[in-house]
Amino acid sequence: MSNVFGPEYVRAIAPYQAGKPISEVAREFGLEEAAIIKLASNENPLGMPASAKKAMMDAMDDGGRYPDSNGFELKAVLSARYGVPENWITLGNGSNDILELAAHALVRPGEEVMYAQYSFAVYPLATQAVGAQGISVPARDFGHDLPAMQKAITPDTRLIFIANPNNPTGTFLPPAAIEAFLEKVPKNVVVVLDEAYNEYLDPDLQYESTDWVKKYPNLLISRTFSKVYGLAGLRIGFGIAQPEITGLLNRVRQPFNVNSLAQAAAMAVLKDKAFLEKSAKLNADGYHQLTAVFDEMKLEYVPSYGNFVLVRVGDDDEAGARVNLALLKKGIIVRPVGSYGLPKWLRITIGLPEENAAVISALKDVLA
Repeated sequence: MSNVFGPEYVRAIAPYQAGKPISEVAREFGLEEAAIIKLASNENPLGMPASAKKAMMDAMDDGGRYPDSNGFELKAVLSARYGVPENWITLGNGSNDILELAAHALVRPGEEVMYAQYSFAVYPLATQAVGAQGISVPARDFGHDLPAMQKAITPDTRLIFIANPNNPTGTFLPPAAIEAFLEKVPKNVVVVLDEAYNEYLDPDLQYESTDWVKKYPNLLISRTFSKVYGLAGLRIGFGIAQPEITGLLNRVRQPFNVNSLAQAAAMAVLKDKAFLEKSAKLNADGYHQLTAVFDEMKLEYVPSYGNFVLVRVGDDDEAGARVNLALLKKGIIVRPVGSYGLPKWLRITIGLPEENAAVISALKDVLA
């Protein structure tokens, strides 16, 4: 009877596996929650900034009313920030929402959606959910091979996902390479440029992708408040595209998909330059802290431009799972990436200095 309901392509989906929560690890291994360190989900180790907490608490007075479904005030701030009209902006329940809206609005069953090998798990999930055909293009140096992706476009291709920086590998595409790719993509194929980790880029690598939206009507940029802005628990993100695309996204978007507290907090953090700078510096310092020890231990890792590092912890296909379990027993939560086809590797989120030190110490013990 279980196979009677729902289309086959939905039944074939393997649900997204999120990073283990602290409470689950505490129960499973008999540990104290306060002693557990979670560096699995690429969250900001500083947590939510005080500016966002205050804005959120102020918004609580209207908690009995529905939020502004169109997010007028937040869109006004984003419009001024990125120099695009407000009707070019779509708000999402996290940037995941934007990615899924794109698939639902732009792709029919049987059509093709393209993404790179070793890229965000939500891309194939969103593809399967609409009955489309996922095309995974082999990675080059753990990242996107844009020339190969361009060659893989067919008349059935409708959507292409590109993450920059990429998750879970941390690789980075220079802006010139992305724009050269956009020039070659057929105008009836929408490119989703997923920039969840954009704010962690060094200043000399920063670029303004929203300028491309004005030039390419088939480009949709996806951003999130979950990473550097510290609002992962509030679930808020946004997309920027020309009105033809945003109009379609809004046709399939759930009413009130972004709650009032999240909208208020997002407006506050967009103006909190000090918190953004502190988060970026903490991340850069933590990256050097981790990779210096990886170099010392002669562990292979992929140079990362996000707030995490992908590190190889063994030579056999059980290495990632084995080391992950040993770390869990020590109260350290990182992310195994066997489901991405990387069973020898672990993804470690960059944390506070003392959290990074604890991971290093535990990893040395386990690998010894």
